[in-house]
Amino acid sequence: MKLATTLACATALTLAATAALAQNYPSRPVQMTVAFPAGGSADIVGRHVAQKLSEQVGQQFVVENRTGAGGNIAFAHIATSKNDGYSLLFSTPGIAINPSLYRKVNYKLEDFTPIALVGEAPLVLLINPALPIKSVTELVEASKAKPDAIRFASSGNGSSSHLAMDVLRAQTGMQYSHIPYRGGGPAMLDVMAGRVDVTMLPIAESMPFVRDGRLRSLGQTGTKRSPIALDMPTIEETGIKDYSSTTWYMVLGPAGMSKETVDFLQKAIARAVDSPDLQEKLKATGMTVMNGNAEQATAFLKSEHQKWAERIKASGTILE
Repeated sequence: MKLATTLACATALTLAATAALAQNYPSRPVQMTVAFPAGGSADIVGRHVAQKLSEQVGQQFVVENRTGAGGNIAFAHIATSKNDGYSLLFSTPGIAINPSLYRKVNYKLEDFTPIALVGEAPLVLLINPALPIKSVTELVEASKAKPDAIRFASSGNGSSSHLAMDVLRAQTGMQYSHIPYRGGGPAMLDVMAGRVDVTMLPIAESMPFVRDGRLRSLGQTGTKRSPIALDMPTIEETGIKDYSSTTWYMVLGPAGMSKETVDFLQKAIARAVDSPDLQEKLKATGMTVMNGNAEQATAFLKSEHQKWAERIKASGTILE
């Protein structure tokens, strides 16, 4: 009886300590890692979310850009970080893609705790306007006529940019020389300068340069036209059937985070994403707001991992 009483007291103390810890979180700045450089879509959207969280929670959410290896450096960093809620990842699809794309990565999906699914946005297939190519069909034909003459600049190995183009290649037989960059900004600049020919980038980054004529759009990658580019057809509309590939944004932490901390973060992110001013900023990036909870984020991540594993196997693309 005495042992049972002792155990009950210990359990009560543990629960009380956990509750107190949850109430005190966060007591210092929270680091939110982005796997791509400042100025890109992931960085822009991540900073919008972090700023709103900082305002609502009363503690700083600080974005850190940890770039390289198609996101693998950032993913491995979070996978091995403390699971106390102070190290978070603002992720794009690479976290679901890279375990199948790379021969070896230093993490697995089980190393993460999905917290919230923010939203998704299409990419745009962009070409230097000096080239006499006005459609996806013409691009495919030109690439087949002279294999590897088309120089494709992605925002990095394993990025949404890289894989969206690779899926298009697998579906059409397009040929090109792939040149991975460290982010979408440098890739876009080199397309405009004529040092490379085409790129595939998130719609918010692309539209200002399409509108002023420095880049030509061959189509957007979603299943329907983005609200910020209703005059731009999707790639499916241009004749490539059953093609879609979007980028998405999710907040995760290391595996083993406490339910209290995950619940706190998920609810805070939901409130932030539901706020009218942040919704306006996110929609301006071409994003469809999803605002999924932890369970929905987990299911979505598993689904994306399976989808991309099948696509990558079909394409035969494997990176060292």
